[in-house]
Amino acid sequence: MFWIYAAALLVTGLGVGFASGLLGVGGCFIMIPVQYYVLLAEGFSIKVAILTAFGTNLAVVLPTAISGSYRHSKKGTVLWRQSVAMGVTGAVTSWIGAYVAQILPGQILKVAFGAAILAGAVRMLTAKPVKVEEKPPENMLPYILWATPLGFSCGLIGIGGGVLMVPVMVLALKFRMHQAVGTSTALMIFTSIGGVLAYIYYGLATIGRSSVSLPPYSIGYVNLLQWILLAATSVPMAQVGAFTAHKISGKNLKYIFIAVMVYMALKMMGVFTWLKLPL
Repeated sequence: MFWIYAAALLVTGLGVGFASGLLGVGGCFIMIPVQYYVLLAEGFSIKVAILTAFGTNLAVVLPTAISGSYRHSKKGTVLWRQSVAMGVTGAVTSWIGAYVAQILPGQILKVAFGAAILAGAVRMLTAKPVKVEEKPPENMLPYILWATPLGFSCGLIGIGGGVLMVPVMVLALKFRMHQAVGTSTALMIFTSIGGVLAYIYYGLATIGRSSVSLPPYSIGYVNLLQWILLAATSVPMAQVGAFTAHKISGKNLKYIFIAVMVYMALKMMGVFTWLKLPL
């Protein structure tokens, strides 16, 4: 069974890397469901499975985001001042979110993860297009204010933040779609660092005061085996995704983003299972 799980994670990494570079997201909506179901199949509890999936996901996001942002930066679509302002703020508040996550029941975290992604998808689908003359604000305060709750959400549901950040950038901060994708990829470098450190710390603290069993080769809630398998394919594929993003129109890029978000949100919320659909 190990080789089946390993193959599933390697293939998942391909999709994660491509989605990260293409859409400016960490690939959480692809990665976390696969990690979660693999850990459940290995016999771990819902709580351990979801928290380990969250923590390991963030560890994969870091090198993938570095890879993707390099390509986007060469294309001139990364606004670095904005990404640093949002990224550093989000990294700090993600610690609080991660603390709350290890208190809540696993089933609540699973549904919350799906609901957050679905809400972002619906908002992007129903929003009016940004007017051509509108530009992102020069003042850093709006970025800090938005990044505070978004960073908390990243820590709470174990994501790099792109799946939430891109809708905010496009709808509230007036980014063009390609700018939002590039800048989101860069800021995830910072949010993922904060999240990884938090999940390692809280995971080690949990083990120290209870008899909870974590998967082998784990440091806190970060599983090194899953990290290696996912990152091995996601990092190089992020380059391919970023290259492809600049070959697609902003409108089509937006619809691809929304479609993937909706599918994975419904999957994690258990909607397909409830409807008895083999999806």
